[in-house]
Amino acid sequence: MYTTLGGTGLSVSRLCLGTARFGRAVNTDRTRRLDEQIIDRETAHDLLDTAFDQGVNFIDTANSYGRPVEGRAERYIGEWLDGRDRESVVVASKVYGDMGDGPNDAGLSRKHVRAQLRGTLDRLGTDYVDIYYLHRWDDDTPITETLSTLDDAVRAGRVHHIGLSTAAAWQLVKAQWTSDVNGWEPVSITQPKYNAVHRAPVAPYLDACVDSNVGICVYSPLAGGFLTGKYERSTPEPSASRASRDRGFLDRPERDWRVLDTIRTVAEELDATPTQVALAWLLAHERHAAFTPIPVVGPRTVDQLRDNLSALSLSLPQDAYSRISDAYGHVSETAR
Repeated sequence: MYTTLGGTGLSVSRLCLGTARFGRAVNTDRTRRLDEQIIDRETAHDLLDTAFDQGVNFIDTANSYGRPVEGRAERYIGEWLDGRDRESVVVASKVYGDMGDGPNDAGLSRKHVRAQLRGTLDRLGTDYVDIYYLHRWDDDTPITETLSTLDDAVRAGRVHHIGLSTAAAWQLVKAQWTSDVNGWEPVSITQPKYNAVHRAPVAPYLDACVDSNVGICVYSPLAGGFLTGKYERSTPEPSASRASRDRGFLDRPERDWRVLDTIRTVAEELDATPTQVALAWLLAHERHAAFTPIPVVGPRTVDQLRDNLSALSLSLPQDAYSRISDAYGHVSETAR
């Protein structure tokens, strides 16, 4: 159920509960009603309760989650944390995105990072976050500025570990080198996009993570829902109102459909769902690959969450793991 996150010494659940949809408006147009949320407060707390009761101790959020009311996801988590043992939960948040209309309301400048960390801690109702990710790479701010600011936060006890999300291999290496030569807290956790149909583009990044013993938490482990099997080659084109949500699901290379077909076949053989098999393939990396990815799942309902959690008890045979891997085609040994 638990594993050590890279070289941090943190024991975290093999699945992490993602909260990107907590508080987010169904339509993020700021003119729409703000109470029409994908996951409202009550559902968010039901998801958190269910996950925690099933042993999930790892929660992922960000200051910008909950748009158009930035910070709403963190506030929902903070309300849920109130009265609970803070030490029993590992909470990760992020900084970078727009948090207002001012010239310093985005990015990774010292001013913005300090302001956003204060805001995150206030919304979560806690003195510290276990992991603080750079949500994106900021080309306009020297990485020395950002990392020195986060090193101060670590030394002050407000942040335990520094993370890097959605970056290139050279950016991770540059951040590691910068911290090393300055004696600062290093980046010890990363969050790349990785799943059974998105592997080759991130292979060099994973190689760099393995070389530095960096913890790997992967987002979009189900390829935005594609690997749940809810789409078919013959699925009609989405309506205009759904176009942005479903973009890329139907215009996929044959390789992706081949991987999905293999996952469906394995699911039938194991009396499981495609969702469970797609997640079990990632979890099986601990036995068959050079790294141990922790999928960040983002269920909308408790039933979906239970389906996700069932992957933890699904033993994927070597042959099934290899068939899913081989259906994708050649990638580096690390990403295999």
